[in-house]
This record gives sequence, C-alpha cells and structure tokens, in this order.
Amino acid sequence: MKNETIPIEQLARLRRIRGLARLMDTALRIPGTRVSLGADSVLGLIPGIGDFGAAAISLFIVNEARRLGVPNDKLLKMLVNVGFDTVAGSVPVVGDVFDVYFKSNRRNLQLVLDHFGLDHADLDRSR
Repeated sequence: MKNETIPIEQLARLRRIRGLARLMDTALRIPGTRVSLGADSVLGLIPGIGDFGAAAISLFIVNEARRLGVPNDKLLKMLVNVGFDTVAGSVPVVGDVFDVYFKSNRRNLQLVLDHFGLDHADLDRSR
C-alpha cells in the first residue's frame, strides 16, 4: 500500500507517530558516534516520574495505532515494548543506559508500518 491509497487522515496519523517516535527515541545524535537518543532517555533521568511520563507518550502512539486499525496481536507487542522499556528504564543508572539502546517507539512504529506494508520513504512522499 502506497501513500496514494492511504486516506489523508491516516497518512497524517502515521506521520505523527513517526514524529513522536523520532522525538522520543532518536532526536539527538551523539557527535562522533552512531548513538542517538531522544526525550525518553532525557525524561528517564527524572527520578520517579520521568519514565512514566515517557510511557504516557508511548501509550499515545499505541492508541494512534489502535485508531488506525492495527490488529490486537500487534497492539499487544507494542504494549509489551512500552512495558519493557518502562520497567527496565526505571532501574537507576542501568535503566538510563538501557533507554539509549532500546528504542521501543521506533520498534512500535516499525510494527505499524509493517502492518500497512509501508516504509519510511512512503511517509516522506507528498500526496
């Protein structure tokens, strides 16, 4: 399925999911490395509430996928990714390093794109 066959509202949602996934997981690249991090890693530094704030944004992505019609088995995988990221990321120090490498939102975006048979380039094309 290419973006010409996707209703504009769905395309906008897919682009919104991609933007949030990028913001949360890969918005900043550490100079001189291939390592990137996002708001999830930064929020994880705030004791107590940071990881749960990041989880709330991740759950918004899952809800958008639900509204797009992603099937329950993929939604469950997405929820497992968010749960694993939240629990592992909440461990002091180790969790902060974990957040840099485990990118649950990017994984969830890929599940959504796979469901629709799309790739990132399909979202870049204008209608």
